[in-house]
Amino acid sequence: MLDKLGGAFSPKPSSGPHKSRECLPLILIIRNRLKYALTYREVISILMQRHVLVDGKVRTDKTYPAGFMDVISIPKTNENYRLLYDTKGRFRLHPIRDEDAKFKLCKVRSVQFGQKGIPYLNTYDGRTIRYPDPLIKSNDTIEIDLETNKIVDFIEFDVGNIVMVTGGRNTGRVGVIKNREKHKGSFETIHVEDALGHQFATRLGNVFTIGKGNKPWVSLPKGKGI
Repeated sequence: MLDKLGGAFSPKPSSGPHKSRECLPLILIIRNRLKYALTYREVISILMQRHVLVDGKVRTDKTYPAGFMDVISIPKTNENYRLLYDTKGRFRLHPIRDEDAKFKLCKVRSVQFGQKGIPYLNTYDGRTIRYPDPLIKSNDTIEIDLETNKIVDFIEFDVGNIVMVTGGRNTGRVGVIKNREKHKGSFETIHVEDALGHQFATRLGNVFTIGKGNKPWVSLPKGKGI
């Protein structure tokens, strides 16, 4: 992914909606992944012509952090990609259709009450949404319409739903939640079983619900996370 000028000299992501450990700067997506530019200068000129959209908004910052589940659109070439993980835990730009590019899934970090008792929720990608459905709890996943930024639907974090692991050793694996163990004073453990029947366990914070039952709401890269 990074050549001899990578490593310590690789572009550092700007501060933004994703953690710097869990994102890809736009320059790497355009230059190293999609190969639309050969050099740093070319990337800047592509971005400054406002050709690249992340989650439906034009982004001109070359090191803007694009993270898990972000939709990257390039209208000039009619291409849309969703950033997902492959089973080795690496970012994979997964090509998606136009109708899939209109929404994204967001994991709910917390649900709180603001001034004057207005309920709002925070998502893993830095969004704050007021007046959510009162049934939505933290760790649930919400589907957001990227044009209106409104919540369209939500998936409860529950046993029997399909999840993708977004951290730890099993990053990128997809499976169905079998059970959750609460340990007092330490992390909750989630047991997941993939489509081949292999079971593995991971922390609650590493799990991202992507569908109800065993039907994912987003298309997955080939191999389906097994």
